[in-house]
Amino acid sequence: MGNWVENEGLSIFVTLVWLGLNVFLFWWYYLVYDVPPKFFYTRALLGRALALARAPAACLNFNCMLILLPVCRNLLSFLRGSSACCSTRIRRQLDRNLTFHKMVAWMIALHTAIHTIAHLFNVEWSVQARVEEKGTLAAVLSSLGDNPNESYVNFYRKTIGNPVGGLYVAFTYLAGLTGVIITLALILIITSSTKTIRRSYFEVFWYTHHLFVIFFIGLVIHGAGRIVRGQTAESLAEHDPEICYKNFTHWGKQGACPIPQFSGNPPMTWKWVVGPMFLYLCERLVRFWRSQQKVVITKVVIHPFKTIELQMMKKGFKMEVGQYIFVKCPAVSKLEWHPFTLTSAPEEDYFSIHVRIVGDWTEGLFNACGCDKQEFQEAWKLPKIAVDGPFGTASEDVFSYETVMLVGAGIGVTPFASVLKSVWYKYCHDATNLKLKKVHVLFLIIHVIVQGLTILTKTGPAPHYRKDIEFLEHVQKRAVNLATHFIVHHEEEKDVITGLKQKTLYGRPNWENEFKTIAGQHPGSRIGVFLCGPESLADTLNKQSISNSEADPRGVHFIFNKENF
Repeated sequence: MGNWVENEGLSIFVTLVWLGLNVFLFWWYYLVYDVPPKFFYTRALLGRALALARAPAACLNFNCMLILLPVCRNLLSFLRGSSACCSTRIRRQLDRNLTFHKMVAWMIALHTAIHTIAHLFNVEWSVQARVEEKGTLAAVLSSLGDNPNESYVNFYRKTIGNPVGGLYVAFTYLAGLTGVIITLALILIITSSTKTIRRSYFEVFWYTHHLFVIFFIGLVIHGAGRIVRGQTAESLAEHDPEICYKNFTHWGKQGACPIPQFSGNPPMTWKWVVGPMFLYLCERLVRFWRSQQKVVITKVVIHPFKTIELQMMKKGFKMEVGQYIFVKCPAVSKLEWHPFTLTSAPEEDYFSIHVRIVGDWTEGLFNACGCDKQEFQEAWKLPKIAVDGPFGTASEDVFSYETVMLVGAGIGVTPFASVLKSVWYKYCHDATNLKLKKVHVLFLIIHVIVQGLTILTKTGPAPHYRKDIEFLEHVQKRAVNLATHFIVHHEEEKDVITGLKQKTLYGRPNWENEFKTIAGQHPGSRIGVFLCGPESLADTLNKQSISNSEADPRGVHFIFNKENF
């Protein structure tokens, strides 16, 4: 229970607060439009759909205020750096920014659906009230504004019946037109953000996601038409709707209630979103400025399985282990930016990324760098590269623990290459100030797990570091083609892949055994578990981290962290 609180407690608390605020705003604004006399006649015209439309609108404002903040990457990196003296729990929440971003997006979709459906009923009833027979309260209310010195409550001023009236509202009124645009943009953004689209058609996801600009423009001006109208304060002082509605046919006559006056609600959305929009604008300006700085490709290395390594230099570039950058290659696409984990160490005089060729953009980069040619490529022929970043990730916290587990799946091993290199440099420079004592690396590739690799940062001789770093690349080169050979020679004293005593294992890993073994080796320790891999593996490791941690605060505790960008 104690480790569940440490791993998930703050995240659950933040989620519950966010959900609670949504519930509170919905209920509060529902009552604002369903109870006070200000909207008595509006409710008489529209019924409960009025409150059901306005309550989710308030929640939409709240969530649209939040949706941009988790993708302000420079802001998050700054907060991550400035909170370095604080608990790792706080920094771990910043690493879940995209998870929160998705949750907020789904909440926006939910409230948009409620808001839209409720307003469809509102439009229907507003149009019908204009063609309703005289003598009813709805007809009298709808006729207000037809004569001089009257203000209207029914925004629909035509006398055209359905279905033409509804279409007329949707495409001629500002609220209707912007509502259609906002909803279409939201549908496209959400549907193109599914995992299948992101992985197989990243360009579709990238370009469609930028419809958020249209979404926010439409959102801000959506309420400018002021179609939701309530009785003015001056009118309420002399016309009590709860009394006067009984004699609505005599309004304005001598001795009767005066004709009620109405005004539209001023637009409020801009007050909710102007702050985040300003922060996001600053974010984009910073990213644009950094992307204009010159980047020089110093070396291109072709690795097996269509993977290339780009080594680059940029003036003033500073990084930490495990961070990532966004890369744009104008020769491939002038607009697309793609994220890549840095595989170099902060101590090196260059920074590097490894790119696996899995799509059109990476294929274009592969060809632009001349990797499809056999002859040597001159440096001046290499394409121009724009770099934005670096941005912080969970791997930065590796050095906050004495013992860590690094789990990489396939290309997900890249951030840990940076970690291992940095461990080596720190050990050589000043091992006495290095808090990290042991690193367990578990590398999965096509059902192959390499386990038991332990780096002794205090006592191990320097050559071990070189072997361990080279080990990662060596496995990637030969694991597939030589798998059968490895199994045949598995009983030999040294591993056939690495030449080390640690053995390569085959098949699916038994995570329960892995965690229990490491827990037994480090009693009473806080062990950081770091993953760069798929969500299914993340769920498994998170559960294992919780179940294999002891309730005693002095016992072993696994703290789960996942790369997320």
